[in-house]
Amino acid sequence: MFLGPLRTGVQLPDRYDRLKSARHDAGVDSMNEPPDRPRIRWGVFTQPDFRLLWTGETVSGLGNSITVVALPLIAVDMLDTGSTAVGLLAAAVWLPWLLVGLPVGAWVDRIHKRPLMIACDLVAVAALVSIPLAAWLDALTFQHLVVVALICGTAAVCFNTAYHSYIRIVLDGRDLLEGNAKLQGSEAATQVAGPGAAGLLAQSFGAVTALVADAMTFLVSAVCLKRISVIEQHRDPDEERVPLRRQISDGLRFVGRDRYLRPVVTWGAVINMALTGYQAVQVVFLVRTVGLNPAMVGLLLTSGSAGGIVGAAVATRVGRRFGTARGLLLLQVATAPFALLLPMTTAGLGLSLFAVGAFVVGIGISVANIVVGSFRQAYCPPHMLGRVVATAMMINHSTIPLGSLLGGVLGDVVGYRPAMWITTGIVAPSWLVLAASPMRREHDLPQTYEPQQAHAES
Repeated sequence: MFLGPLRTGVQLPDRYDRLKSARHDAGVDSMNEPPDRPRIRWGVFTQPDFRLLWTGETVSGLGNSITVVALPLIAVDMLDTGSTAVGLLAAAVWLPWLLVGLPVGAWVDRIHKRPLMIACDLVAVAALVSIPLAAWLDALTFQHLVVVALICGTAAVCFNTAYHSYIRIVLDGRDLLEGNAKLQGSEAATQVAGPGAAGLLAQSFGAVTALVADAMTFLVSAVCLKRISVIEQHRDPDEERVPLRRQISDGLRFVGRDRYLRPVVTWGAVINMALTGYQAVQVVFLVRTVGLNPAMVGLLLTSGSAGGIVGAAVATRVGRRFGTARGLLLLQVATAPFALLLPMTTAGLGLSLFAVGAFVVGIGISVANIVVGSFRQAYCPPHMLGRVVATAMMINHSTIPLGSLLGGVLGDVVGYRPAMWITTGIVAPSWLVLAASPMRREHDLPQTYEPQQAHAES
C-alpha cells in the first residue's frame, strides 16, 4: 500500500496441540487441507469483506504507484537534487522499519487491526497533502520531503504489519494463496498505470499534482476498511501481560531458528538491498544518462509492474506444477539474471533492454511475494503472526535504506551507469541464498508449524 519494492514467539513442542486448537478456533484452516466446499467461478471475490479489502488496496495502490515516480521527480526537477539525495529520500521511507518494526509487531498482536489501519490511512493523507500545499506556497524544501517520507514510512510499518495479520482474519487458510494472488495482481496492475500516469501528470501539470490524487486514494482505503463487517476476536489476556521485550525476543528467536523462515528472510534482505539500490538511481539514470523526459521515464518504469501482473497470474500455477518451494527457487534462477539488462539501456531501440529486464525481474519478485506471503500466513502460529511478520519484514526492510543510500552514493561517485551495474550485479546471483536452503530438496513449503522439524539443522 505504501512506497516500496518487493509486499511470534518460540513455541515449545508440548504446546503444539494448543496452537492447532487456536488455529481452528480462529477459523483458519491450513492451506493444504482439503476444502469442504466446491470452488466457484469468482473465488474469493464472492466474499464481501474481501471485496472491500481488495477495492481499498487497489485504489490506494494506484495512487501509491504514482507517488513512487512523483517524489523522485519533485526532488530532481523542482529541487535540483542529485542521486544521493534521491537515495536518501527513498531510505527515509524504509528507515522506520529498522527503528520501530519489532515493537510495532508485538504491539499489533495485542490490539485490533482495523482501527489501526484506518488511522494509518488518515495520517498518510495529511502527510501527502502537505507537499502540494507547501509547493503552491513556494515553501517546499528537500527537508520537507524527507519528513513526509519518514511519516509515511512509520505509518507503513503499522499498517503493513496489521494488514498481513488482517488478511488471515478476512480469509481462511484455504483462500490465502488465492487471496494473496488477487491482491498482488491488482497491485501490479495499478503499478502499470501509476508510473505512466505520474509521468503524464508531471509533464502536463507538475509532479506535485500527482500527490493530491494519491492522498485521496488513502481516504478510499479508509472508507473500505470501515465497512468491513468481520469481527476480530478479543486478545488473550495472558498474552497481553507478557512483557513487550519478551514478545520481541520471541519473534526474533522464532525466525532465527526456523529452517524455512531463516533463509527466506535472508534472501529477502539481500534482494531488497539490491533492488532499492538500482531503483534509487534509475530515475536519474534514465533522465540524465539515457536522456528521457518524465513521460517516457514513467512509461518505461511500467514494464516491471507489467511483469508483476504476469507473475500474479501464474503464481498459483507455478506452485501447483512445480511446488511452492521448488517453483520459487526455479523461477528466481530463471528471472534474476535479467536484471543485468538494465544498465545496458541506451536511447532508441536500447530502451527495450530496460523494458525486458524489468519485466522478467518483476515476474520473479511478484511470484515470490505471493508464495512467501501465503506461506508465512499459513505456517506461523495465529496469535503470534504479528511478531513473525514484523520480525521478517524488519529484517527484509532493514537493508532497504542501506541499498537506497548505496545506490545514490554510487551514482554520484562512480556514475549512474556503473552504479546500475554494481547493484544489478547483486540481484543476478541472489537466488544462491535460496539454493543453499532446504528448499532445494523439497517440493512444497510446509503449511503447518512443526517445532522439532522447523528447528532441525539444514
